[in-house]
Amino acid sequence: MNRTDNRSRVDRRTLLKGAGVSLALPLMESLGWNSPSWAAGGSVAKPPVRLGFMYMPHGVIMDEFWPKSPEAYRDSPPPAIESLRPILDQCLMMKGISGVPIEPFGGAPHALELSTWLTATLPDADTRSRVNIAISADQIMANYVGAHTLLPSLELATMPQTWKENQAGLHEAYYSHCSYRSPTQPVPAEIDPRNVLNRLFGKKGQASRVTKANTLDRQMLDRVLGGARDLRRTLAPTDQQKLDEYLDSVRAVERRIVAIEHRQQEAALEKAGVRSTKRHASDSPPIEVKIPEGDKRSEYMQVMCDLTVLAFQTDTTRVSTYIGSTPNGVSYPELGFTDKHHSQTHHENRKEMVRKVAAITKFNIDQFAYMVRKMASLREGDGTLLDNCIMMWGSGLEDGNKHRRENLPFIVAGKGGGSIKTGRFLTDVKGNQGDLLKTLLACAGVPLDRPIGIATKQITEMMA
Repeated sequence: MNRTDNRSRVDRRTLLKGAGVSLALPLMESLGWNSPSWAAGGSVAKPPVRLGFMYMPHGVIMDEFWPKSPEAYRDSPPPAIESLRPILDQCLMMKGISGVPIEPFGGAPHALELSTWLTATLPDADTRSRVNIAISADQIMANYVGAHTLLPSLELATMPQTWKENQAGLHEAYYSHCSYRSPTQPVPAEIDPRNVLNRLFGKKGQASRVTKANTLDRQMLDRVLGGARDLRRTLAPTDQQKLDEYLDSVRAVERRIVAIEHRQQEAALEKAGVRSTKRHASDSPPIEVKIPEGDKRSEYMQVMCDLTVLAFQTDTTRVSTYIGSTPNGVSYPELGFTDKHHSQTHHENRKEMVRKVAAITKFNIDQFAYMVRKMASLREGDGTLLDNCIMMWGSGLEDGNKHRRENLPFIVAGKGGGSIKTGRFLTDVKGNQGDLLKTLLACAGVPLDRPIGIATKQITEMMA
């Protein structure tokens, strides 16, 4: 490669313009991404790993969800995952992941199914009327990689996050939020697709400007972090939590400084006529997103999935969550009945109610399948967009009928840049919700200096 030829070098801030909307370019190797590959002899940069989560409440009908055997996983998948059949070789299912035990809050299963899903932590029992839980896995990832993208993370939901209930005296936010920027800060989700599109691509100047005020002394931050680690060992648990929140914010600043320095370095190289990467001509163009005009739930959910795909494809963000529904009385008239999801989950094995819960589960997984199949169809680098993603679908309950949490349903799609071995159904995984989140973050390249909730290990069986 001629390192003095910068004709194919594309500025990362280049936009496609038209129809009144500014659209970021798809993630291309000529954009430089995140690592200065010129320093390693000009080799092609590796695409970054993106991490996404999609949620459905109330658990599943187990016989309709789990394959009967590892062999049946691909040969005769159960009805719930039939829509994933074309890409089951790029998916992973694991049976045996337990949720967070909720004995101190036994009367609040629905307040805890979503709030513990990405935190693997129970709310603080002494301050239950206020939000006090833990930073969620998606926000841990956002703190680590968010400095390199326009948006640190993207939070979406199908319904307003305003459910009013007071199970076990817990704050109402626990019912409808899965993302927590800190233990005391739930992250609101956007429910209007047009607002999401405008947020992603419709306005200029949203990225922070690089000024002298941004360039803090990194040696000072190193001293702060080092001293704080020593201090943490001497503090009470409540003060450790406060210090952890502070350290998270300091680390976010530190990573933003690194990103600023890298962008400055790239600009200097570009000015000198040095290009660091080479674009693959086969990279797919950005997908087109059309806002649906009706209120059909499948169309609504699919446009939210399209927005997630587009945000990842253009490297506008590398972290997303989508709350497909919450425990507040949602129904699915598209399926031929108007019964509320929650009421049907207490089926007591009555066949018609079981059938309806199974249909709702399949409907939600179908939307997830729509999203990850689209990712698998988009070329990126030497593979596909899905190859460079980790997308998890799941629920915070095993079974809505009994409110069990011993065997939570999860589907992982995408190879995480080669870190996850897909195409398998693991039948006897020994681990918990925190272990799974810890492993996913490790596969996404996020180092952890403390456990996630109840985590005790990584689930090595799922790793490549």
